[in-house]
Amino acid sequence: MNQLVFIQNGKALTDSLTVAEVFGKRHDTVLRDIRNLDCSEGFNLHNFAEIDYTDDRNRTYKKYLIKRDGLAFLVMGYTGKTAAEYKEKFIREFNQMEERLRNNVHVLDERTSLIQSMKLTIETAERQDQIQEVVNTHSLKISELETKVEEQITLTSGEQRRLQKGIAIKVYELESDPAVRPRLFKELHREIKDRFGVSSYKDVKQKELQSAIRYVENWVPRKAVV
Repeated sequence: MNQLVFIQNGKALTDSLTVAEVFGKRHDTVLRDIRNLDCSEGFNLHNFAEIDYTDDRNRTYKKYLIKRDGLAFLVMGYTGKTAAEYKEKFIREFNQMEERLRNNVHVLDERTSLIQSMKLTIETAERQDQIQEVVNTHSLKISELETKVEEQITLTSGEQRRLQKGIAIKVYELESDPAVRPRLFKELHREIKDRFGVSSYKDVKQKELQSAIRYVENWVPRKAVV
């Protein structure tokens, strides 16, 4: 498990599949634990969101997206040395992801400040050539900031499912033997991570989605299938 926490729709999250894998539990057990939590309905709605996901065999199941407080409430009863270790890892990764989100907000605030500064300067400019110079200078800075923000935006949950479905279609197209397919899934996921410089296909940048889909469609395994 390379990544415990991820950013989605501007929020730091984990999910029930990750919790199950990390704490060595069946996923249906984790789903039951979430549904049976002794917490208020408001807390549950704010910290847990049930969604559909598609597995490597293109089958649809349920899982939960989980916020920091929801995770803390869920795993407080999970005990043991390994459980304690992964609780600490979850805390560290939530801190890191929330810091990334704060940095993104700082960039957006800087963009807003530039726009306000441009308006004020235009209002006080006395000559048309001064106004044009102000517009050109500020437009360039805003463009640079927008590019910086775009570089940090990863796939939404819907875009992740779209890429995951493309991967499944490609593997099933290449191999009819169920025993061989897991190796192809693993190889293709690894090559996507290497090609786009990410730790998981979920971290592919939004602007690179089409490139990733084309890469999958044209992918050929490096090793011959035996």
